[in-house]
Order: sequence, then structure tokens, then C-alpha cells
Amino acid sequence: MKKETIGMFGGKFLIVHKGHVHAMRKAAAMVDKLYLIVTYNVMFEREVYFHKSKIAPIAVEQRLRWWHEITKELDNVHVYAIEETNIKKNADTYIDVGTNAYSQAHANAEPDWQSCADRIKALIRKPIDFIFSSEPSYSDYFDDLYPKTRHIVIDADRKLYPISASQLRRDGAIEYWDMLPDAVKPCFAKSVVIVGTESTGKTTLAKNLAHRYDTCYVEEAGRKFYEEINAEIVLLEDFPQIAYEHKYHERQARKTANKVYFVDTEAITTQFFSMAYLGIRQSILDEIAELQDYDLWLFLETDIEWVGDGLRSFGEVQVRDKNNQFLKSLLNEFGVRYHIISGNYDDRYDKATDYIDKLLTK
Repeated sequence: MKKETIGMFGGKFLIVHKGHVHAMRKAAAMVDKLYLIVTYNVMFEREVYFHKSKIAPIAVEQRLRWWHEITKELDNVHVYAIEETNIKKNADTYIDVGTNAYSQAHANAEPDWQSCADRIKALIRKPIDFIFSSEPSYSDYFDDLYPKTRHIVIDADRKLYPISASQLRRDGAIEYWDMLPDAVKPCFAKSVVIVGTESTGKTTLAKNLAHRYDTCYVEEAGRKFYEEINAEIVLLEDFPQIAYEHKYHERQARKTANKVYFVDTEAITTQFFSMAYLGIRQSILDEIAELQDYDLWLFLETDIEWVGDGLRSFGEVQVRDKNNQFLKSLLNEFGVRYHIISGNYDDRYDKATDYIDKLLTK
């Protein structure tokens, strides 16, 4: 019988990019079974790889999730994680030297390659025929640690995908959006939520911004909910259903977002409407609100004309002002940092784009 060929492709993958995926696919096509190994050490990564990075540290579970999704149709690829132990430290501090921060820090602390290799061999438990990477310099390590294994270098010059994980950490994922696999993009898409009381232009602004940034938006679930049942009668159980439905559509929007996506209202606003219509505060809505994490909040003031549409009920000036302040108090209670936007529709659009442009360059 023909001997089964075994390959290994490993790395920290902070962040997984299309160059990694290209190398993985090419490696998978060359062997019968490819072991994709995600190595990690939480403290080492925080101190070295994410030192002044534009991106927050990425848990190994997230990296595994990405790779499982990316390789789901490749039956011969097996994804595992191995913790790097016995980190060698040659200095007590890590020095920031601008663009050379990684190389200096890595010189001061590095994994124990021997220990890591031993754990990989114990995991695979078969002779490894090929080790794949994009770094020719790794041959010195691999020749010593895997003497019977051939090191195959894939696209060392990064001609096909001119990107590196260190570039992504340094400059941010948005800067190299087209270099991210589809499975990775949702984790870095920026979320902008638009809040306000009735008839403040939330829907109009969300649609216009989605068009401006060539991306998607999540419409207000409450409006759609009542339009579908063709009724204005409000029940207590409506509001959790609306919040759940809204969160589902937010999750779907992240999958298709182009760098940023927009959300028309959220759970705190849903709580506001529960209290406004029924005078009841629902703990389940507070719990959902506590889990929210948007990158940018835009609060629309009530200084535009109220427009009745058959579903709105609070058109009187005094009521609008009272509701406006009450919604702000709820947002403040949850510690939300929001930007107030007022003026006519054009003014609101211009102010919103200023905030969003700044968000996309952070």
C-alpha cells in the first residue's frame, strides 16, 4: 500500500490572512493529511505581538474558529492548538522601536522550539514528511528539530498576497481589508448604531450611510414586527422578540459588511419603548443591552419635524422632549458614550460621516 504522506503547517496566525490560506491550501494539495497547528501563549502574545498594536489580542479559540470555518470543506486538513511553554526571556522589558518593535521584542523573548516540536510530534504520532511555511529562515530550526522532514517554503516573497500578520497588527485590519478571508472579516467590521426617539431620521440616515460606504445596515426590527402583524396593539412579550430578532440580523450583517455596518436602534432603545408604551422595564432587555458592544454610537436629536406614519404615538413637543431626555438617561445608565447629532438631514449626514471616517482610520 502507498504510504500516507503527512504534512504540518503551523504558526500563531495573529491575524489569519489570505496569504496563510493560500499556503494552507497549497500544502493540503501536496499531502494526504495536513495538520494545521495553532501555537499560542497568552502572556507572550500580549507582551510581544500586541505591544502597541491597533488590534486587541486574539484568543486562540477565535483563531481555531477561523481555521475550522476556512477548512470545513477540506477533509484532509486537521486543526489543533498547542500551547507554547518554557518561554525564554533574555531581558526584563520589551522595547518599542517603531516598526521594528516585533523584531526587537522577539529577540528578547521567544518560545522554546524544542518543547513545541516535542508536543507537535506527540500530537501527530506519525512521521512528518513535510513542513510548510513562508519563511526560508525557519529551515535552520526545522532541520534540527525534524531531521527527516522536508521544509517546503510557499510564496516567501509574498508576491501573490503582499501582506503579513505584523502589518495587520500594526496598521489595523481595515487598512488591509481585501487581504482578510471572509471568515475573518466579521471580527473586524466596525459597528455603528444610530439611536433616538421617534421620528428623528434613524432609518433614513442608516440607509444613506450604508449607500455611502457601500455596505449593509440593520433595519429597526420593531417597525417590521408590527408591519407584519398589521396591528398597533403592543404586548409585553413583543419587546424581547423584537430584541432577539434584531440581534440575529446584526449577526448576519457582520458577515456581509464592507469594513463597517450600520444598526438602526438596539436593545436600550427597545427598553425605552417598552417603558414608554407600557410603563414596564424588562430585565431581559437590560441583560441583552449589557452584552452589546458597538464601535460608535450616534444619538439623533428631536430638532426635526415629527412625521406620523401610523405606528408613531409621541408627536407632541413636550412629550418628544421628555422622551428624548429619558432615552439619554438610559444610555447614560449603561455607560454608553454617544455622539449627539442635530440639525437638518444634510447636517446629520455630514456630521455622521465625519465620525465614521475617523472610526475607520483608528
